Amino acid sequence: MDKNTVWYIEKKLERTKAALVKKNYDVYIVESKEEALSKVIDLIEKGSTVSFGGSMTVIDSGMVEALRKCDLNLLDRYKEGLTPDEIQKVFRDSFFADYYITSSNAITENGELVNLDGTGNRAAAMIFGPKKVIIVAGYNKIVRDLNEAYNRVRNCAAPKNCKRLSRKTPCTETGVCMDCSSGDRICNYYVVTYRQNVKGRGIVILVKEELGY
Repeated sequence: MDKNTVWYIEKKLERTKAALVKKNYDVYIVESKEEALSKVIDLIEKGSTVSFGGSMTVIDSGMVEALRKCDLNLLDRYKEGLTPDEIQKVFRDSFFADYYITSSNAITENGELVNLDGTGNRAAAMIFGPKKVIIVAGYNKIVRDLNEAYNRVRNCAAPKNCKRLSRKTPCTETGVCMDCSSGDRICNYYVVTYRQNVKGRGIVILVKEELGY
């Protein structure tokens, strides 16, 4: 990445950080996914109950494996051999976690978080329940405004996630949202978080790397 592109990304992240801070978030800018992982582990107190929402950022950063090795009560939705009922229990129990780790489908430079969920458990936990929510996002998630966020969520994140999950939806063929009525549709709950009501509950880690969808 050339120095001018790095400068451009840094300025975008700085604008976004300033906007998020004004909206009651604690915000960190880090260089890499490895630094993001280290920051997450540093922020979490030993013995805490920790869970995470479905997120390619969380998976790709190695966070799941790292958290399994920590002194934590981990509500692990990805644990091998879980039944659908057991996964649903993890979703419900996550509302009582001390820390909930996830990403955001988009973050605007005005400090808004934009998310589109299939079951709604991730978006719901980001809004209410866990004592603290840690959001890790690569620079690729940063958009100018809500219009760009809507386009990114529907026509970038959703088709990629449908393809990853082998959903039988039109977007897995076309690559763009068709606003379908498929039973496999994951675009069910569209949530815009305009600000964090409780100061410091939301912690955002912005990464100078492309991460997730």
